[in-house]
Amino acid sequence: MRKIRCAIYTRKSSEEGLEQEFNSLDAQREACEAYIASQKHEGWVLLPAYYDDGGISGGTLDRPALQRLMVHIDDGDVDQIVVYKIDRLTRSLPDFAKLVDRLDAKEASFVSVTQSFNTATSMGRLTLNVLLSFAQFEREVTAERIRDKIAASKKKGLWMGGYVPLGYDADGRTLKINTDEAETIKTLYDLFLKHELIRLVKEEAIRLGLRSKRRTSSKGITSGGRLFDRGQIHHMLSNPLYAGRIRHKAEIYEGLHAAIIDPDVWDKVQTLLKQKAPYIRGQQAQATQSSLLIGKLFDETGDRLTPSHSKKNGKRLRYYISYRLSKQSGEKDIAGWRLPAKPLEDQISYAVINHIRENVTAELLIDPDAVTISNAVIVINGIVTLTRRSVQRRVIVVE
Repeated sequence: MRKIRCAIYTRKSSEEGLEQEFNSLDAQREACEAYIASQKHEGWVLLPAYYDDGGISGGTLDRPALQRLMVHIDDGDVDQIVVYKIDRLTRSLPDFAKLVDRLDAKEASFVSVTQSFNTATSMGRLTLNVLLSFAQFEREVTAERIRDKIAASKKKGLWMGGYVPLGYDADGRTLKINTDEAETIKTLYDLFLKHELIRLVKEEAIRLGLRSKRRTSSKGITSGGRLFDRGQIHHMLSNPLYAGRIRHKAEIYEGLHAAIIDPDVWDKVQTLLKQKAPYIRGQQAQATQSSLLIGKLFDETGDRLTPSHSKKNGKRLRYYISYRLSKQSGEKDIAGWRLPAKPLEDQISYAVINHIRENVTAELLIDPDAVTISNAVIVINGIVTLTRRSVQRRVIVVE
């Protein structure tokens, strides 16, 4: 009689109860062992290896024990996978199809001990497909319910978990102010209101020794406590939590937690942030002035020129500077280009205009029989004239 080598696979979606001496994984394995023993007359033999995935969802195949089991299947070391219920193996119909293909390639099969069918027969596969369709439907409906619950809870101002931001500590379904960390947040906002540039805020934050929130995981691993980068500072300056609000996707609601920053001050900071942001393809994304040549210019060393600006007598002056000057800001003896932005943009704009008039139009007129091309020349000349009179010439450069 041919021996059928059986491997038991167990899974539990959450970690709750796994610390118990006899948990859900043990119960599943016990039921599977009993079933394999009842099939001894068919040549079923239990393999001693354990394939247990605790605290992992069945909505993905990226599970350590399952991956190890499938490798053993591919190596020809396992003939039969035995599970307590089919949703322990997977709750996704497409994933199930992938698993069956791999099992078929090695002439292996899959058995559910509480549902009395297996993939060795066509009827078993049909039944499994139907059941897995319902299992996937249940998983998707559950996910929708969770999303709806989160949206409704945030609309009521509740904190729905995740990383607790600097300045707060978790307090059930809300947040409470961490006094020491809150001072760091207030300092960052004060610095931005003073300098109106995140780069300068970062430099001051480094000088003052301000650091991110220190976190300790359940495994005792400590992270955080580092100096801020510009992205972190921008995130904190734009986070409505600090104004006592809760964000959910594009909506912002009043939160139940106390504000660290006065809402009016937060709103003022958002206005300033929008004014400092760049244009996108000629449309004002968030700022009042654009740097049209961003990413298009390089100095004699090949270093990319990046937008910068300064203020003189209350007027904002724009420049293109070598990237190393901004990256190593504050250091002495750093050589690089610093070009006034507007004159440079105007010169390039006029050069483009002249090229269109003197070269493109001449090329179009090579074919004198092309009436449509002649008409095109008239149109181009009209565009050039309009462009000279307006800032629309800038769009040509951007495009």
